[in-house]
Amino acid sequence: MSLDNKVVRRQKLRWRIRTKISGTAQKPRLSVFRSNTEIYAQLIDDVNGLTLAAANSRQSDIKASKVNKTEKSVLVGKSLAEKAKALGLEVCVFDRGGYLYHGRVKAVADGAREGGLKF
Repeated sequence: MSLDNKVVRRQKLRWRIRTKISGTAQKPRLSVFRSNTEIYAQLIDDVNGLTLAAANSRQSDIKASKVNKTEKSVLVGKSLAEKAKALGLEVCVFDRGGYLYHGRVKAVADGAREGGLKF
């Protein structure tokens, strides 16, 4: 399977997922993007087209912690949950972005749950 086929396959999965879930201001969508080295998460209000909060593994406090990528993903989830709490959000919808719910994607979800988000 070439890189192009992998990208196209994930994109089709992502579109299929996005037809079924959507975020609002009260219940935003927690979207995850995973690259080879970093991981990014956002809380998105799809009705108004706004990003309410975002966290990633490139933030200085997360980057300074010398842990592996899975543990950094947990820290990203916790950081996003703290930002959501500051905005008064407790509930969200999880969007795995076409990735398998396993490894770093699952670690972000677990970190967000530990931080107090419900989904």
